[in-house]
Amino acid sequence: MTARVIDGKAVAREVRAEVARGVEQLLAAGGTAPGLATVLVGDDPASEVYVRNKRRLSVEAGMVDQHRHLPGDVDQATAQDLLDELAADPAVSGILLQLPTPKHLDSDALVLRIPAERDVDGLTTLNAGLLAQGRPGLRPCTPAGVMRLLDAYDVELAGAEAVVVGRSALVGKPMAQLLLGRNATVTTAHSRTKDVAEVCRRADVLVVAAGIPGLIGADAVKPGATVIDVGIHRGEDGLVGDVRYDEVAEVAGLLTPVPGGVGPMTIAMLLANTLTAAKAQQGLGD
Repeated sequence: MTARVIDGKAVAREVRAEVARGVEQLLAAGGTAPGLATVLVGDDPASEVYVRNKRRLSVEAGMVDQHRHLPGDVDQATAQDLLDELAADPAVSGILLQLPTPKHLDSDALVLRIPAERDVDGLTTLNAGLLAQGRPGLRPCTPAGVMRLLDAYDVELAGAEAVVVGRSALVGKPMAQLLLGRNATVTTAHSRTKDVAEVCRRADVLVVAAGIPGLIGADAVKPGATVIDVGIHRGEDGLVGDVRYDEVAEVAGLLTPVPGGVGPMTIAMLLANTLTAAKAQQGLGD
């Protein structure tokens, strides 16, 4: 068996095209273009690349770039003041604080300055609570992107056995909740799980977001399973994921590559969240 490759780039293009049409419809209905405020603190090269891509694709979708850049030695109060200023600006539909921030800053406290209705990363306590209760709200971009990939490839979730490896607030926990909301039977595995491979072998749908390069091999995959690799790491031979791709490709039915799988979906869903936020703020939501 050789797995079908899940083309995240293609699905992300579809999402971005939908968002661009949505922005046009918003303007035609008398609304204003969504404004996305990306906030970058310091000069971390990887973060700079991520933010540059987010800004470029938001503009391509017809949004207004409201980027802010703070020096790496900025103090907590100044960073909070900027977020408060953006939160009060009617031209700003969504606010994204690029993480991680420099270690001297309390990033959790900074995220809490972002109003839930402008929290396009889906990380505030209120949005996390809405997700936990199955109520409408802005969802974290990466797990939302995984769900869109599963739907694009017609992966049946109702009644399926799903295993999520990882329990971070950014991916693992919301991923499990989104799958549960679609009637999957969900197990969360983590660093304290006894025999992770045995747990993973039960999965019809396996989502790996552990942050450990090459953690999952063929011995942890049920034949024909759908395997989603959220990890991304720079190795000696380029970018690699949490899944040993070549090995798992011989067992899985569907498999995301790294790069080109989940990564492109994260920015696409950020743009979708920003449009959703703008429509709600302007009273033009669905």
